This record gives sequence, C-alpha cells and structure tokens, in this order.
Amino acid sequence: MSDTLLAILHMCVFPGGAFALLVAMFFKGLDRRVEARLQRRVGPPLTQPWIDIAKLLTKETLIPKTACRPAFLLAPVFGFTGMAVCAAFIPVPGVFDGLFNMGDLLVIFYLLPIPAMAIMLGGSASSSPFGAVGFSREMLMMLAYETPLLMILLAVAMLTGKAMNGGSWGAEFSLLNIVALQQQVGSFGYNPVMIPAFLAYLIFLPGTMGVPPFDIPEAETEIIEGPLLEYGGPLLAMFQITSALKTFVVLGLGVALFFPGTISDIWIVNLVWFLLKCLALMLLSLTLVKSAMGRFRIDQAFRFYVMVPTALALCSLILVWVM
Repeated sequence: MSDTLLAILHMCVFPGGAFALLVAMFFKGLDRRVEARLQRRVGPPLTQPWIDIAKLLTKETLIPKTACRPAFLLAPVFGFTGMAVCAAFIPVPGVFDGLFNMGDLLVIFYLLPIPAMAIMLGGSASSSPFGAVGFSREMLMMLAYETPLLMILLAVAMLTGKAMNGGSWGAEFSLLNIVALQQQVGSFGYNPVMIPAFLAYLIFLPGTMGVPPFDIPEAETEIIEGPLLEYGGPLLAMFQITSALKTFVVLGLGVALFFPGTISDIWIVNLVWFLLKCLALMLLSLTLVKSAMGRFRIDQAFRFYVMVPTALALCSLILVWVM
C-alpha cells in the first residue's frame, strides 16, 4: 500500500476519522450524562450526540443575505479538515505510532487552533453583531490558552531531549520518541518536575474545548451562541463533529504527553487502556469542572490563564532547564 493511501486510511478510519468520531461521540454522551447526574438530573441518553447530528443533517441550510457566502460555507469544512488530519498524528501507545511516525509537537500545536479559527471565520462572515462579539472573545481566549500550551509542550520536549542526550541540553519534539522514552523510564505525569505542567494541561482543556467556565465566546445567555448563531443544518452539524474530534485529539495528546504507558503486549488491551485514560482525563478536567462552576467574564478568564496555567507551565519549564 502506498504512503498516500495509508495516510488517507489513518485519517479516515484509525486513529482519526471513524474511530476518533465514534470514541468522541461516546465521550460526549457520557459527559452530558455524568454532568446531569452530578447536578441531580436524569440527563439525556448516551446516543444524544448522534441524535443531534442526525436531526441537523435533515435541516435546511440557511445563509444570511448579508453574509460572506464563501467564508461562511468554508469555515466548518476548514475546522473539520484540520481536526481530521490532527487526529491521525495522535499516537495510541502499543497500537499506533502516529502518521508515518511523523507526529511532531509543533505540527500539532499549529493544527489545534484550527477549530477556533474556523469559528472566528464563520462568526465574522455571518454579518451578525453577536458573531462579531463572539469572534473577539474567541480570539482573546485562544491567545490566553495557547501560551501555557506552548510552554507545556516545550517542557515535555526539553525533558525528553535531555534524557535522550544523557543530561545535556536538547529538545525532542517527536511524539513517537516522547512516548518511547516514557515506556522506558516511566510516565512524565509521575515526575515531580512535570506535575505543574500536567496541572496546567488540565486547566488548558476546558478553555480549548469552550466548556464552562470558559464558554464565553458562545455564551447563550449573553450573545446567543455568538459565532454560531447564524449556523444551522449540516453546517452546524459539521461544527459539532469538529468539536467531538477535537475532544479526542486533546485527550489523546494529554495521555501521550504524560501517561503513555501500556499494560500488555496485546494491542486491543492497550487500546482499551488508552481509552480509559482518556475517559479519566475528560471526567477530571471537563465534566467535574463544568458541572460545578458558572461562567467567567472574558477579562476574568484571560487573567486566570495568564496567571495560573501559564505560571504552572513556566515552573515546569524552569525546573527542566535547571535540574
């Protein structure tokens, strides 16, 4: 099989595409069910995300007369394509090493903001004032949470590089080598030097996924879904699918960075173990947080990300540098 066909297979079937979507939609349904139970509600069925997508696909696509039609139509496609490609770079320890063993932290860092950029593009192209407000909020939030993410990735890369170079300074950005090193020396999540970076990543997750208390760009009670207000039908369904794929990507990346250990030589066992770690990460950083907290104001959210996760990630970066 040629490299091109293999790449398409990984992006469309495993670990991206169909597999990532199935896992992410199950996680979405479970997240809503657990959140409801924590708030003493019955909650929707686990299949509710699929029901929502199916319902949207049957609706008519309406485009505002004053909207920029090409940008309005291309925005959800742009976001979906970026996450489908990004999912193929996520390694599944003991099962899959990443697309052509080329999973690079810098590539993922550039691909992760694509859904937020697609939301900003769609909101600005909709000609809605609520979309414009949502655009500015989404841009400010992205600037806030991307800074600690960059420091987290640098800390992991530097620790891996120093370990591979016998203690001398270096940085290793290959996810394959990062996972392989942790298979030998132990997970970075148990390393005291990397604990602040792991805590920073837990805080990064609700911000990048746009869930409470960081759902400010799409606040229903303030700007009525903001950038997505004018979207409906298949276009809105594509945005929801993109959000589901991003859930799989950020959870899988967290496991690969901090807890990529395997428990068996059997691939199916390692796959289940990987999914369980992703599920635990989701319940800890997304479900519990959004079920217990209200919405921040945009200034509060920006100040929080500048002060707390950025400081934690910088702490790990400095410790890796000096120790």
